[in-house]
Amino acid sequence: MAYVAVKGGQDAIESSVELLKLSRSDGSAVLEIDAIINRAKQLIDRIMCEAGFYAPEYAAIAFKQSEGSLEEAVFLMRAYRSTLSQTHTSLTIDCKNMRLSRRISSAFKDIPLGQILGASYDYTHRLLNFRLRDEDEGELRSFREQYFSSIGGEEVDMRAERVSDLLKKENLMVAYEPDDTEPMDITKNKLMFPASRSARLQTLFRADTGFVSGVSYAGLRGYGFMAHPTIGELRSGHVEVEIKYILDENESMVLGEIFFTEVESFVSSHKSSEQELDELEIDVGYGLAFGRAETKAIAMSILDCALNYPTPNSPPNDEEFVLLHGEALEMSGFISHLKLPHYVTYQSKLDNIRKTRKANETAEKKG
Repeated sequence: MAYVAVKGGQDAIESSVELLKLSRSDGSAVLEIDAIINRAKQLIDRIMCEAGFYAPEYAAIAFKQSEGSLEEAVFLMRAYRSTLSQTHTSLTIDCKNMRLSRRISSAFKDIPLGQILGASYDYTHRLLNFRLRDEDEGELRSFREQYFSSIGGEEVDMRAERVSDLLKKENLMVAYEPDDTEPMDITKNKLMFPASRSARLQTLFRADTGFVSGVSYAGLRGYGFMAHPTIGELRSGHVEVEIKYILDENESMVLGEIFFTEVESFVSSHKSSEQELDELEIDVGYGLAFGRAETKAIAMSILDCALNYPTPNSPPNDEEFVLLHGEALEMSGFISHLKLPHYVTYQSKLDNIRKTRKANETAEKKG
């Protein structure tokens, strides 16, 4: 195809925007916001996580507006978030107090309260369910009524200490000094290297899920220090968000709940090979994500641990490589900017090629 210069300006841009709206108005049923929130939960979780903005309704609007483009939805969420003022800072959220709906451990068979499988695709047959094509609201309502009737309709409040706490009691975990310094806010401060752990975890939390998963997978395959970490615990559930009470700072008030998935991955600490066996310890990597984003949380925990061990020529252990290139908005934005006009720079390259070829031809003739 020949290269053709595009002309048009503002009129062409306005026509493009109208065509974009037309593409969402093809005569099919309108996609309702409530339906997106309730029937595409994990999609909404991913948008909120990569946007760093917990707002299911806004995430659904962004998804609808972007026609399902995740990077565009994240862009819209980040842009809107930047317009909001921060009126409060929450108290530290501790997922140890999580109201559990799912909790598993790959390291131990028997854990307090037992393995709580919860809602997961891990145990389903990966077969396409064609019955969903004719599914209706009445069928779903009937299933819900039968399900809650069979279990008595009582909600159980399940809470449990972390599996890692059991190992800490035996002094088997790597001990870290308590860090009460104010966490860095990467939305207000430039990311500098070496990065603090708070900045590292925030960046991984908002990083593109595919990138984080791919780099952590590279580490598992041997492109890094870690051979095969074990999931000490994966827990999902609701955690209360509290702020200091306005009239009495010694008291707190609950704003609501957020559904989180938290992961702790265990790996043997990489210390001197001359270390005595009774001094060997278990190191831990931490991952956290909105909703049921389990793959994201697991990958995050792997990279959190990997970045503690800088290794030459190993991308998963390279802090700058992992933290800068996984940034969802900058990554998609820089690639997308290639669609914008580059007429001047490209013509300059062509002129240089033409001049070089002409110079070479002249030299050959003289020779």
